[in-house]
Amino acid sequence: MEESKMEEAEAEAAAASASPAIAMAGDSEKRSWADLLHNSTQLLQAATPSAQFPPIQRSLDQLEALSKKLKAKTSRLEAPSQAIAATRLLAREGINAEQLTRDLRSFELKTSFEDVFPVEATTVEEYLQQVHEMIMLSAIQEAQRDNLKNFDDYMMKVLEDDWQREKHDFLNNLSRLPLTPVSVGLTPSTDPTHSLRGQKMGAGLRPMQVVRELESTYKTVLDRKASVYAEVVLRLNAARERGMPFKAATAFKAAFDSVAGDVAVSRSVSMGKIWHLLQCLLFEDIESPGNMSIKMAMVIGARHHLETGHEKYILDTIQSHPVQAVLGGSTGNLNRVRAFLRVRLRDHGVLDFDAQDARMQPPMDTTWHQIYYCLRTGYYNEARYVAQSSRVSRAFAAQLSEWIATGGIVSAATAAAAAEECERMVRTGDRPGRSGYDKKKMLLYAIVSGSRQQVDRLLHDTPTLFSTIEDFLWFNLAVLRDGDDSLSITAEGMVTYTLEDLQSYLLKFDSSYYTKNGKDPLVYPYVLLLSLQLHAAVAHLIRENGSEGYNIDAVHIAVALADRGILLEGFTGAQKLGVMDNVSEIASIIRHYGLSYVRQRNLAIALEYYAQAAAAMGGGAASWNGQGSADRLRQRQMMLKQLLTELLRHDGGIPLLLGSSGTGSEGALRRFLPDHQTQYHFLVDAARQFQDSGLYDKAVELLKRICAFSLALEIVNGRLSECINALARGRMDGETKTVGLILVGNDILEAYKSAGAVSLQERELVTNQQTALRQLETIFSFHKLARNGRYNDCITELCKLSFLSLDARTSERSAEALQNVSATVQACIPDLLKVALTCLDNVSDSDGAIRALKTKIANFVANSLPRNWPNELYERVARIL
Repeated sequence: MEESKMEEAEAEAAAASASPAIAMAGDSEKRSWADLLHNSTQLLQAATPSAQFPPIQRSLDQLEALSKKLKAKTSRLEAPSQAIAATRLLAREGINAEQLTRDLRSFELKTSFEDVFPVEATTVEEYLQQVHEMIMLSAIQEAQRDNLKNFDDYMMKVLEDDWQREKHDFLNNLSRLPLTPVSVGLTPSTDPTHSLRGQKMGAGLRPMQVVRELESTYKTVLDRKASVYAEVVLRLNAARERGMPFKAATAFKAAFDSVAGDVAVSRSVSMGKIWHLLQCLLFEDIESPGNMSIKMAMVIGARHHLETGHEKYILDTIQSHPVQAVLGGSTGNLNRVRAFLRVRLRDHGVLDFDAQDARMQPPMDTTWHQIYYCLRTGYYNEARYVAQSSRVSRAFAAQLSEWIATGGIVSAATAAAAAEECERMVRTGDRPGRSGYDKKKMLLYAIVSGSRQQVDRLLHDTPTLFSTIEDFLWFNLAVLRDGDDSLSITAEGMVTYTLEDLQSYLLKFDSSYYTKNGKDPLVYPYVLLLSLQLHAAVAHLIRENGSEGYNIDAVHIAVALADRGILLEGFTGAQKLGVMDNVSEIASIIRHYGLSYVRQRNLAIALEYYAQAAAAMGGGAASWNGQGSADRLRQRQMMLKQLLTELLRHDGGIPLLLGSSGTGSEGALRRFLPDHQTQYHFLVDAARQFQDSGLYDKAVELLKRICAFSLALEIVNGRLSECINALARGRMDGETKTVGLILVGNDILEAYKSAGAVSLQERELVTNQQTALRQLETIFSFHKLARNGRYNDCITELCKLSFLSLDARTSERSAEALQNVSATVQACIPDLLKVALTCLDNVSDSDGAIRALKTKIANFVANSLPRNWPNELYERVARIL
């Protein structure tokens, strides 16, 4: 390291001392290396030794290498030749290069206008085209930046709004749910949110604890909703059994209102609003119109619901704008409509019904507005009065009166006249100088005409005519006519607007369009119900599994609709092969809801919902009294028996349906199957199903209840035969099961003896089964003794079986006796004989008795041919013979 430093120092000293000579020799570039070496030698001799730089001898090659090394170190600091030439040029012109370099660092070179658009190399058109493209590109880039910024701002605003709404709902629920009234079932001691009262979020309760408390509270609220709904179902079934009238939708709405205060709802459509709509659809809130189809009557009911809601809207508007409304002490319906128009048309100046000075500017004519809003609010008499009292609507008054009187089904002539007036208004409004036709007048004439063409034109020309979906649906419900086909044509050739047209139009939009992506979830089922798409509304609600419990409401909406028997009304689609119809699917929904109570072991409530599911298949309330079509009644009976059988399968089902110890007259079964013979056949069929499913205990208990002792013994004997065969083949659990079955058979015989009067046929069948039971019991004892090695006792038990003829009787009777033996006993004979031969082989034969028994067994087998017995038995018998 030190040596290298010394070498560098020496090289620097040599270069420094040689620099004057090199400078003098710079003018002669052709000087040879010899001259340069001579000069170097002279310089070296002239140099005086120095203590700092001691003399070091280096050859020419070494000096050249050191010089190159030093040159490489200093070349990075040297200016390039171009920079040196530039500096010389600037110096020649008297410019300070250093100052110029410092000044240029603060400038930015930009292209000039002429550099981009050279005027001498382009035409005016090309120049303008380039300017246009530059402007467009700049505008697009600025618009993109603005769009991105606006999008980010909008998304942040939406996020903040959602957060504020969720926070508001959370705090609202937190403040509302603890205030549950005691009258609906929760007391401060049982209220799960009672501990939340008086506590703040940060004082003792962590957020997750509050969430858990609210979840349990919601569960309690939903349980209470389900409970009050179930009470209504019980009352509904009781009324239907007695043939008494019952307003299901009204009762369900009252039940919902009793718990509605526990659920915070801040949406445009609530479940209470849907229940009121159902009241109108089911004619519980209005009188059912006569002389028209059920479908059109339901349309009128839907319109009535919308009219009731609009009346409330008018009253709220008047109350919120009392100064503009100027209602005063007037209470008439027409005065309310006019007060509403004063608020709605306040920007149009003085209205015609308020004008007093004839010299003033002519007021706005509100005749058609008054008629429309009177109809929209359900004030039909007032609408007729306005039409008759105004000269501009006098020709329309007769058509309107007919429309009101017939419930919207006017004559073909009236509809054609109204449609012609619509065409005339369109032609007149299209003339030069006209501002167009009166939209309210056109709307009213379109309602009377019922023409699809007029409806399409009105909606196309004025897409913003209706401010709410309720107004839109009311207009469509008012204009549609009864018709089964999508193309219903009158005698005059006019295509009428039908319910299918409305349904098809509404289904063009996804459910998220109506619910605002789930923010208002009840709007879509509300629209479906208004358009009589009943099944679709229930199917949509049943999929809602939120905290509000809309799926529970959906089930009871289905109950109300099914009870009325109108599930097929409004259904215009074709039934697909292999797909359940609407009635079957609604019945399945009710059934599955009842099954949830079965899982909770509440079979009594499940029975009520099962009864409603069966009634839905039968057509509703009429099926309870045996009314309706034969096919529907048959389907109801089939489903009812299926559901009752399902209840019998569960623990507690038999006492519920048959009573604590009765045969059916004491339980709930008589409510649905009052005839004793029908009950008997139903329970026998149920027992057979249980037997096939392996539920032998249920089957035996059922048969004992209905005094079918022979059938019960048949089941016991069959299982006893299987267990004995299993025991003979070496199964260890066969003995325990066999003992239990023998006890069950003895219990059946005891019940038979205490039953009293029994038919002669049943007595004979019981005797045969009792004989089979005793024979099987003897066979079981034989196998048990054989397993314990008590062969002599086995022979004694074997001789008790009379059909074997092992006593002194002749063997010719064995085949005849075997024909009368029960099939369950016959199934045990092969194993019995094999074990018997084994026992006989293990007993000493001192007097030839054992040999005689073997011969009798061999004769028994020979006389019993042909039978499908094991070959092993035949081989052993052959060896004996």
